[in-house]
Amino acid sequence: MALIVMEEADLERLLDKVVSKAIEAYAVQVPVSLPPVLNRTQFMDLLDISAPKATEVMRRKDFPVNREFGNPRIPTALLLRWIEQHTDWVQENAGVNYKSKRSHVAG
Repeated sequence: MALIVMEEADLERLLDKVVSKAIEAYAVQVPVSLPPVLNRTQFMDLLDISAPKATEVMRRKDFPVNREFGNPRIPTALLLRWIEQHTDWVQENAGVNYKSKRSHVAG
């Protein structure tokens, strides 16, 4: 077994670098132009969908909608992740390792 000795500052820099790379690789990045939480109108505008389609999607059990605030709200990061997970191209082309690589992101 090898023993590695390093200064505390070097270890902190190494850990910061590793954590930053992990966040970049696995976190859903929400564009700055989008709010952290979308209301129904913002959701419809963003996806260019009709009110009936928005209702249909928001009623799905697997859709990330929060109704605790009186009106439905959709966390933008979870919406982007949900779209990614429900895109046919991803299912058909990303390969078998895709889900295992991303499964911890969904929590």
